[in-house]
Amino acid sequence: MNLSIILIGIAVLLVFYLIGTYNGLIVLKTRIQEALSGIDVQLKRRADLIPNLIETIKSYAKHERQVFENVTTARSSLMSAESLKDKAIANNQLSDALKSLFAVAEAYPQLQASESFKELQRQLEDTEDKIAYSRQFFNSNVLEYNTRIKIFPNSVVANIFSFNESEFFAATEEEKKKIDVKFT
Repeated sequence: MNLSIILIGIAVLLVFYLIGTYNGLIVLKTRIQEALSGIDVQLKRRADLIPNLIETIKSYAKHERQVFENVTTARSSLMSAESLKDKAIANNQLSDALKSLFAVAEAYPQLQASESFKELQRQLEDTEDKIAYSRQFFNSNVLEYNTRIKIFPNSVVANIFSFNESEFFAATEEEKKKIDVKFT
Protein backbone atom coordinates (compact mmCIF):
# COMPACT_ATOMS: atom_id res chain seq x y z
CA MET A 1 0.00 0.00 0.00
CA ASN A 2 2.80 2.45 0.86
CA LEU A 3 4.54 1.59 -2.41
CA SER A 4 1.39 2.27 -4.44
CA ILE A 5 0.95 5.66 -2.70
CA ILE A 6 4.56 6.54 -3.50
CA LEU A 7 4.12 5.48 -7.14
CA ILE A 8 0.90 7.47 -7.44
CA GLY A 9 2.65 10.47 -5.87
CA ILE A 10 5.53 10.20 -8.35
CA ALA A 11 3.08 9.87 -11.27
CA VAL A 12 1.15 12.96 -10.09
CA LEU A 13 4.40 14.95 -9.75
CA LEU A 14 5.46 13.84 -13.23
CA VAL A 15 2.11 14.91 -14.70
CA PHE A 16 2.39 18.31 -12.96
CA TYR A 17 5.95 18.68 -14.26
CA LEU A 18 4.85 17.85 -17.82
CA ILE A 19 1.95 20.30 -17.64
CA GLY A 20 4.13 23.04 -16.16
CA THR A 21 6.90 22.56 -18.71
CA TYR A 22 4.43 22.41 -21.62
CA ASN A 23 2.65 25.57 -20.44
CA GLY A 24 5.97 27.35 -19.92
CA LEU A 25 7.03 26.56 -23.48
CA ILE A 26 3.66 27.75 -24.81
CA VAL A 27 4.09 31.05 -22.93
CA LEU A 28 7.55 31.54 -24.45
CA LYS A 29 6.31 30.66 -27.95
CA THR A 30 3.49 33.18 -27.52
CA ARG A 31 5.99 35.85 -26.39
CA ILE A 32 7.99 35.23 -29.55
CA GLN A 33 4.85 35.71 -31.66
CA GLU A 34 4.03 38.91 -29.78
CA ALA A 35 7.58 40.20 -30.21
CA LEU A 36 7.49 39.45 -33.94
CA SER A 37 4.21 41.31 -34.13
CA GLY A 38 5.95 44.29 -32.48
CA ILE A 39 8.62 44.21 -35.18
CA ASP A 40 5.90 44.07 -37.85
CA VAL A 41 4.13 47.07 -36.35
CA GLN A 42 7.32 49.16 -36.43
CA LEU A 43 8.24 48.02 -39.94
CA LYS A 44 4.76 48.97 -41.12
CA ARG A 45 5.02 52.33 -39.36
CA ARG A 46 8.27 53.00 -41.16
CA ALA A 47 6.80 51.84 -44.48
CA ASP A 48 3.82 54.17 -43.94
CA LEU A 49 6.15 57.15 -43.45
CA ILE A 50 7.99 56.48 -46.71
CA PRO A 51 5.36 57.91 -49.13
CA ASN A 52 5.25 61.19 -47.19
CA LEU A 53 9.03 61.37 -47.20
CA ILE A 54 9.19 60.69 -50.93
CA GLU A 55 6.60 63.35 -51.71
CA THR A 56 8.44 65.90 -49.59
CA ILE A 57 11.75 65.19 -51.30
CA LYS A 58 10.18 64.93 -54.78
CA SER A 59 9.05 68.53 -54.59
CA TYR A 60 12.72 69.56 -54.35
CA ALA A 61 14.49 66.83 -56.32
CA LYS A 62 12.32 66.17 -59.35
CA HIS A 63 15.09 64.55 -61.43
CA GLU A 64 16.00 61.80 -58.91
CA ARG A 65 13.44 59.32 -60.27
CA GLN A 66 15.56 56.15 -59.89
CA VAL A 67 16.11 56.76 -56.17
CA PHE A 68 12.35 57.17 -55.62
CA GLU A 69 11.62 54.00 -57.57
CA ASN A 70 14.18 52.04 -55.52
CA VAL A 71 12.60 53.21 -52.26
CA THR A 72 9.10 52.40 -53.50
CA THR A 73 10.18 48.93 -54.67
CA ALA A 74 11.93 48.20 -51.36
CA ARG A 75 8.87 49.42 -49.43
CA SER A 76 6.61 47.11 -51.45
CA SER A 77 8.93 44.17 -50.78
CA LEU A 78 8.77 44.86 -47.05
CA MET A 79 5.00 45.14 -47.05
CA SER A 80 4.61 41.79 -48.86
CA ALA A 81 7.29 39.84 -46.96
CA GLU A 82 5.87 36.81 -45.18
CA SER A 83 8.69 34.87 -43.55
CA LEU A 84 11.10 36.17 -40.94
CA LYS A 85 13.98 35.81 -43.41
CA ASP A 86 12.08 37.70 -46.14
CA LYS A 87 11.23 40.47 -43.69
CA ALA A 88 14.87 40.81 -42.67
CA ILE A 89 16.02 40.96 -46.30
CA ALA A 90 13.32 43.45 -47.27
CA ASN A 91 14.08 45.56 -44.20
CA ASN A 92 17.74 45.74 -45.24
CA GLN A 93 16.83 46.66 -48.83
CA LEU A 94 14.62 49.46 -47.56
CA SER A 95 17.34 50.70 -45.23
CA ASP A 96 19.78 50.86 -48.15
CA ALA A 97 17.23 52.65 -50.34
CA LEU A 98 16.57 55.17 -47.56
CA LYS A 99 20.29 55.87 -47.29
CA SER A 100 20.28 56.80 -50.99
CA LEU A 101 17.20 58.94 -50.49
CA PHE A 102 18.80 60.87 -47.63
CA ALA A 103 21.96 61.27 -49.69
CA VAL A 104 19.85 62.95 -52.38
CA ALA A 105 18.17 65.11 -49.75
CA GLU A 106 21.55 66.39 -48.57
CA ALA A 107 22.07 68.04 -51.96
CA TYR A 108 19.08 70.36 -51.38
CA PRO A 109 19.62 72.91 -48.59
CA GLN A 110 16.05 74.21 -48.87
CA LEU A 111 14.80 70.68 -48.24
CA GLN A 112 17.08 70.30 -45.22
CA ALA A 113 15.54 73.48 -43.80
CA SER A 114 11.96 72.32 -44.42
CA GLU A 115 10.04 71.67 -41.20
CA SER A 116 7.99 68.85 -42.73
CA PHE A 117 11.20 67.11 -43.86
CA LYS A 118 12.76 67.55 -40.42
CA GLU A 119 9.66 66.10 -38.78
CA LEU A 120 9.60 63.11 -41.14
CA GLN A 121 13.29 62.55 -40.51
CA ARG A 122 12.70 62.68 -36.75
CA GLN A 123 9.83 60.20 -37.02
CA LEU A 124 11.93 57.82 -39.10
CA GLU A 125 14.80 58.02 -36.60
CA ASP A 126 12.35 57.29 -33.79
CA THR A 127 10.93 54.37 -35.72
CA GLU A 128 14.42 53.00 -36.43
CA ASP A 129 15.09 53.06 -32.67
CA LYS A 130 11.82 51.22 -32.04
CA ILE A 131 12.65 48.64 -34.70
CA ALA A 132 16.03 48.03 -33.05
CA TYR A 133 14.37 47.63 -29.64
CA SER A 134 11.70 45.32 -31.10
CA ARG A 135 14.37 43.16 -32.73
CA GLN A 136 16.27 42.97 -29.45
CA PHE A 137 13.09 42.05 -27.54
CA PHE A 138 12.26 39.38 -30.13
CA ASN A 139 15.76 37.89 -30.04
CA SER A 140 15.76 37.85 -26.22
CA ASN A 141 12.56 35.82 -26.25
CA VAL A 142 13.90 33.49 -28.94
CA LEU A 143 17.07 32.97 -26.88
CA GLU A 144 15.08 32.07 -23.76
CA TYR A 145 12.74 29.74 -25.68
CA ASN A 146 15.55 28.00 -27.61
CA THR A 147 17.53 27.54 -24.41
CA ARG A 148 14.54 26.05 -22.58
CA ILE A 149 13.78 23.51 -25.29
CA LYS A 150 17.41 22.35 -25.34
CA ILE A 151 17.88 21.90 -21.58
CA PHE A 152 17.27 18.46 -20.12
CA PRO A 153 14.63 17.37 -19.05
CA ASN A 154 12.70 20.13 -20.88
CA SER A 155 14.14 18.79 -24.15
CA VAL A 156 12.21 15.55 -23.62
CA VAL A 157 8.92 17.44 -23.27
CA ALA A 158 9.84 19.70 -26.22
CA ASN A 159 10.49 16.66 -28.42
CA ILE A 160 7.29 14.91 -27.36
CA PHE A 161 5.18 17.97 -28.24
CA SER A 162 7.25 18.98 -31.32
CA PHE A 163 8.54 22.33 -30.05
CA ASN A 164 11.15 23.43 -32.60
CA GLU A 165 13.84 26.07 -32.40
CA SER A 166 12.86 29.58 -33.45
CA GLU A 167 14.93 31.69 -35.81
CA PHE A 168 16.63 34.88 -34.65
CA PHE A 169 16.04 38.19 -36.42
CA ALA A 170 19.68 38.48 -37.41
CA ALA A 171 21.70 41.32 -38.87
CA THR A 172 22.95 40.85 -42.40
CA GLU A 173 26.60 41.01 -43.38
CA GLU A 174 25.95 44.49 -44.82
CA GLU A 175 24.66 45.72 -41.45
CA LYS A 176 27.74 44.35 -39.69
CA LYS A 177 30.19 46.34 -41.82
CA LYS A 178 32.12 49.18 -40.21
CA ILE A 179 30.81 52.62 -41.06
CA ASP A 180 33.30 55.43 -41.51
CA VAL A 181 32.00 58.83 -40.50
CA LYS A 182 33.83 61.82 -41.93
CA PHE A 183 33.11 65.43 -41.09
CA THR A 184 33.97 67.93 -43.81
